[in-house]
Amino acid sequence: MSTKDFVEKDYYKVLGVPKDATEAEIKKAYRKLAREYHPDANKGDAKAEDRFKEISEANDILGDPKRRKEYDEARSLFGNGGFRPGPGGPGGTGSFNFDLGDLFGGAQGGGGAGGGGAGGFGGGLGDVFGGLFGRGGATRAQPRRGQDIESEVTLSFTEAVEGATVPLRMSSQAPCKACSGTGDRDGTPRVCPTCVGTGQVSRGGGGGFSLTDPCVECRGRGLIAQNPCETCKGSGRARSARTMQVRIPAGVSDSQRIRLRGKGAPGETGGPAGDLYVVVHVDAHPVFGRKGDNLTVTVPVTLPEAALGGEIKVPTLGGPPVTLKLPPGTPNGRTMRARGKGAVRKDGTRGDLLVTVEVTVPHELSDTARDALESYREATVGEDPRAELFKAAKGA
Repeated sequence: MSTKDFVEKDYYKVLGVPKDATEAEIKKAYRKLAREYHPDANKGDAKAEDRFKEISEANDILGDPKRRKEYDEARSLFGNGGFRPGPGGPGGTGSFNFDLGDLFGGAQGGGGAGGGGAGGFGGGLGDVFGGLFGRGGATRAQPRRGQDIESEVTLSFTEAVEGATVPLRMSSQAPCKACSGTGDRDGTPRVCPTCVGTGQVSRGGGGGFSLTDPCVECRGRGLIAQNPCETCKGSGRARSARTMQVRIPAGVSDSQRIRLRGKGAPGETGGPAGDLYVVVHVDAHPVFGRKGDNLTVTVPVTLPEAALGGEIKVPTLGGPPVTLKLPPGTPNGRTMRARGKGAVRKDGTRGDLLVTVEVTVPHELSDTARDALESYREATVGEDPRAELFKAAKGA
């Protein structure tokens, strides 16, 4: 901002207060406007953020009795920002025809002709012009993205396969509720004098380059609390717990990490929220297992069913059982497939249910069953199922 622009700027109008407003009235007006236009309450609204900077700048001047006096004197000297007409040539009137930036060049770049800077106006006006013009020309603090959050959730086997909406409680840094994110107990922070509201400071990097770092004084916020909030210690951020409903997609697997964009910690000065990462843990199922998009199940069958074949019923996850045809001579450990009865895939289709046959051997036999097996043994005398095994062993 040029010197002329500064003098012409009406900070009383910015805050909506009369020129004879008391300190309490100025503070009240600023507090009301600051809460209304604070970046954390108007995320993504650049106009609101510019308005907040303008309000903070006005409060920085009018809220300080010394700066306010110097500002009033400067505006009074130049007709409240205009160019006062003065005497011209003989018998007539004229007007000043100069740039205030030239007159007060000493305040911005070096001492003036009158000494002490600001064209000889002494320490008072020199302070206000030297200390406040730079602040008026500051760019606003850059929006900062919120932090990413990582949390964990445990699902049942069925929830992981079918998908579920679960409550997730998390804790993260967010705008302090006690001070509405201003960092100031009264909601009236001042523009940081070190970075003049930008949240960044420059330093020489050598070779003609300039490097920019976050301002240490205000921690990159561009504002400093005059009366630090007891809850957030002036940072404007405090740890806050919240519970949100999170939709876990169908087909999620154990230890999978899901990213939910924009569901992390809120951003600062209008910046976007971070992301939420959810690590999923899946409980085991007493009957079913999983291999990728396929579910697995082991089904016991009797010796006669395996030998003679037949139809068997197989349970499915959350649905009616399916019937599979068991071919005669089915060996123990054989796997069959029930198509479309597995886990949900990303495209909405389902994997298969892999059914493994387990031939059971009875521990106790009725007389009838014993007689039947004795008859079977007599009928198969001479058959040696291990003959090929020994033959292969000798030939190896």
